Amino acid sequence: MNPTVTRQGANYTTADLGAAEAWKGYTAEVAALPGVTIPGKFFLHPLLGLTGMEVSVNCLPAGMKVPFYHTHREHEELYVFLRGRGQFQVDGEVIEIREGTVLRVSPAGERTWRNNSQEDLYYLVIQAPQGGLKSPGTEDGVTVQRKVSWPA
Repeated sequence: MNPTVTRQGANYTTADLGAAEAWKGYTAEVAALPGVTIPGKFFLHPLLGLTGMEVSVNCLPAGMKVPFYHTHREHEELYVFLRGRGQFQVDGEVIEIREGTVLRVSPAGERTWRNNSQEDLYYLVIQAPQGGLKSPGTEDGVTVQRKVSWPA
């Protein structure tokens, strides 16, 4: 079962993804693999209405691997590993990954990964157009001149 929108306003959308263990039950279809359903993956773009990035939540079970290499035309990817261990391969170079590892891969990087451990591997993947960041860090933020108040 995949998550659904729980609340929406003029300037936000929220959903409950459930506990990380629920991610194993998610499924996604990938345009590059017509007719193939990917277990343990869920894209947030259609759920939240994302317009400048794609984000997926993922669970790769113990002992499993991604059975193909892939690249992107325009998107760089940021992998944020939340729990578990494994190995990531970019252009033939093997990188050890674990909870707390963050990894950026440019569009042309040929990538694949595996969970060669005894525990599930949980991670986020954030895609955005390479070179699309207009203001790094907090430079895009604007302070609103209004006193903060919280309902009782």
